[in-house]
Amino acid sequence: MRNSFVRFILFVTIVTVSSSLSGCTLIFQKGRRTDVEKLSKLKSELTDLERAKAELESRLNNEIDDKQVTVQMLERGLVITFVAEVLFDSGKADLKKPSLAKLQKVANVLNTTVKDLSVGVEGHTDNVPIQRSGWKSNWELSAARALSVLDYLEKTEGIDPRRLSATGYGEYRPVASNDTKEGRQENRRVEIVILPKTTKKGR
Repeated sequence: MRNSFVRFILFVTIVTVSSSLSGCTLIFQKGRRTDVEKLSKLKSELTDLERAKAELESRLNNEIDDKQVTVQMLERGLVITFVAEVLFDSGKADLKKPSLAKLQKVANVLNTTVKDLSVGVEGHTDNVPIQRSGWKSNWELSAARALSVLDYLEKTEGIDPRRLSATGYGEYRPVASNDTKEGRQENRRVEIVILPKTTKKGR
């Protein structure tokens, strides 16, 4: 133990001398309690997101295999992406009955593993102009779809509305080219984003 301590002192001395010779000064400071607590809390949140990802992949295994849903850990949080046609009929914003069981699988995880984290629901469309559906624009349709999912999560699944937000992006955040049928289908989507606390606004 004593030898380890001596080696540590020697290392600090060498680094300090080297730094002084190069015109720099290094200050070794014991970690502040607040920094340690924040780091521990962040680590816990990331662990919760990782656990949620594994649970969602297990619950949504069939939907993932059928390419109806993807689950990804991205910089902004854990993102569950539904192909729009899985949830809605073309040009509609009312959830299809078969889609409710799929959303319930997500809600079960939101109510347990990540019950303290905020959730954003995002609606997206392709760039084909609205014609006969009655909506003023793709933007309006995407917002209505996001609100439909939010409404289901709150009223049917009992998720605290203070955790929820909904945003419609219309055609303005594509993930593929709108020049192909396949690309347009990828762009028509609803994303449920589980947000780490560090990304919450006003915190």
